[in-house]
Amino acid sequence: MVATTDVLVEGRHFRRDWSPPYDIGRKAAAQNLADVVAMGARPTALLVGLGVPPETDVAWVEALCDGMRDESAEVEASIAGGDIVRSDTVLISVTALGALDGPPLTRAGARPGDVVAVCGRLGHAQAGVELLERGLREPAGLVDAHRRPRPPYTAGLRARELGATAMLDVSDGLVQDLGHIADASGVRIELSGDAVPGPPVPDARRLALTGGEDHAFAATFPQETALPAEWQVIGRAVAGPAGVTVDGRPYGAGGWDHFL
Repeated sequence: MVATTDVLVEGRHFRRDWSPPYDIGRKAAAQNLADVVAMGARPTALLVGLGVPPETDVAWVEALCDGMRDESAEVEASIAGGDIVRSDTVLISVTALGALDGPPLTRAGARPGDVVAVCGRLGHAQAGVELLERGLREPAGLVDAHRRPRPPYTAGLRARELGATAMLDVSDGLVQDLGHIADASGVRIELSGDAVPGPPVPDARRLALTGGEDHAFAATFPQETALPAEWQVIGRAVAGPAGVTVDGRPYGAGGWDHFL
């Protein structure tokens, strides 16, 4: 089995004036379920820790739980239990469990010669955050991408069958997260900037390379793998010092840092 955990803090990971409780619940579940799938496992259960101020409306909590339930149902997982405490702000801690049918997919399996491919949206959630920060609510599709990520669970679950050598979900930014695969595998990942899919906005490349919380899957596959249409090749792994380049150069700063 595999296990993963994430903590969401009000004002840091979500805002109640930006997102309804149902969407916050789906987001809290999705980011953990995506982590399970990224390890090559089938999600089975969630354990939820919830801290809320005492004046919180019960209907708000019920809608939050409905969102977590419905997101879990997407992969036939269930909420198995948890705990609730009094807190000065809303805090949601989710632990997800998953069952393995074989060895786990880790970040350490990429080999020189592998192709790097992504499946799912990149940069859409960050584009939505930047719209909301400017007081905008349109385009609605980008705002919704921040409120409720849509990990491509089915495609992710098939990655092992396709021969994936390493995989993760993009939560902190594509360049930053692929850096974890590069470091763990001891390879250099070379991306083609034009091949990376982004949102329909002028600054699409920056958002696609550094925006997080879409929970797309990024994986490495043997070069000869025939990938289905939902997987888009964006680069390759080569021998060399560990790191990530875009069009032959280090991209620079970008991605999510909890302490900045």
